[in-house]
Amino acid sequence: MERKNVWESYDAKHLKKLEELNREYRSFLDHGKTERECVDTIVNTIEAEGYQELEKLIGSGQQLQKGDKVYSVWMNKSIVMFQVGSKPMADGINILGAHIDSPRLDVKQNPLYEEGGFAYLDTHYYGGVKKYQWVALPLAIHGVVVKKDGTTVELNVGENEDDPVFFVSDLLIHLAGEQLEKKAAKVIEGEALDLIIGSKPIVIEGKDKEKGESKLTAEEDTHKTGKKAKSGKGDKEDKEKAAAKEAVKAGVLHVLKETYGFEEEDFVSAELEIVPAGNAREAGFDRSMILAYGQDDRVCAFTSMRAMLDIKEAERTVCCILVDKEEIGSVGATGMQSRFFENAVAELMNLTGEYSELNLRRCLSRSCMLSSDVSAGFDPSYASCFEKKNAAFLGKGMVFNKFTGARGKSGSNDANAEYIAHLRRVLDDRKVIYQTAELGKVDVGGGGTIAYILALYGMNVIDSGVAVLNMHAPWEATSKADVYEAYRGYMAFAEDASM
Repeated sequence: MERKNVWESYDAKHLKKLEELNREYRSFLDHGKTERECVDTIVNTIEAEGYQELEKLIGSGQQLQKGDKVYSVWMNKSIVMFQVGSKPMADGINILGAHIDSPRLDVKQNPLYEEGGFAYLDTHYYGGVKKYQWVALPLAIHGVVVKKDGTTVELNVGENEDDPVFFVSDLLIHLAGEQLEKKAAKVIEGEALDLIIGSKPIVIEGKDKEKGESKLTAEEDTHKTGKKAKSGKGDKEDKEKAAAKEAVKAGVLHVLKETYGFEEEDFVSAELEIVPAGNAREAGFDRSMILAYGQDDRVCAFTSMRAMLDIKEAERTVCCILVDKEEIGSVGATGMQSRFFENAVAELMNLTGEYSELNLRRCLSRSCMLSSDVSAGFDPSYASCFEKKNAAFLGKGMVFNKFTGARGKSGSNDANAEYIAHLRRVLDDRKVIYQTAELGKVDVGGGGTIAYILALYGMNVIDSGVAVLNMHAPWEATSKADVYEAYRGYMAFAEDASM
């Protein structure tokens, strides 16, 4: 089966639109390196395009009409968007779904310690990563620290030119003989992925250098040691010894307090993510690709959102779900296994005057979905892992995976032939260029998406998305042409799919 190179099909008009879309995509990646940041960016974007918050409409009792646009955010990490169509929702809706979480390092709840003159944050990796890829890189800290009084401190450190960056150290090659004998999975252990965040001891003001005595006040002693100061020479000496023992850690805590307004105890109620520092970049002399963190699966999230915004009018109600926790099994209150999506559909149907339990079930079972997630792009350097006839190639259009899973399709949604035939007609009518693929050779590996979860409602679902090189690495690569074709394909699906 011939696969077209998408670039050969574009005229100047298409190329201009392609570049405009990809500029917006790179900006989306730069501003959305965590789920919370993605949701914030999406909300700001869609509200400017006329979307209203579903919860506010519920409170006002306002009835929805054809063309109305609404959204609902869940725990600041997942979002669902709707554009109301002219047909009853009980006849089914068209759903674009993707995830906005990406592999990373998460800061533990009791993370801060000092060792060998360095201050560290202890981390736990999130999702499937090759741990050795995360060392000796400039890293940034993104996330929130929520204090007991409910105040939220937002952190984004390492992205601006004048920001500090952070890193995980690696063993120098001169001493790495034993390390290099280990298997790749053990070269860097998970517990070794601790972030270096400082090395400068705190400077104690008022210290007499000749006598080596500190002149801290009782209030200052309390701040430095966390204990109430007591009178007596022994107590004072104990405090000085304690401060000197972890002076680098104390210095970092001072910076956190003075610059960001939180203390060590506040790490308990923090969600801090360690991600590669730096913006999305064009790649190649021909600037045909994008190299960036988090393209799995923000490339599908962005193109789905953009397609939603560009729909002019739809007969069937169109929905876009962008969820958290896919990389760890779609679990938790913000993952696809949560009922927040079903609840949002029920609330929407109530505002259109259609709600009943039976109508809700009919809506979900008669819906069509593209479960969008990235596909493994064929890599000539590792050709032995791919079955070339059934591999996804960069630059050859959006990708459909009839099934995913592992081994004997375990854990897979396996799309019906009738549904695939319908989608072929829809895409061919719009001249969208697409390809089909599997995730590597049989028995070589495997993976999954959120498709099987939505399929539980009985709706038609198929995996689709964009081919990616370096998937799950700190920096992933996509083709600009595939990003553009995915957007065009999602538009076609949203407006025309109707099984």
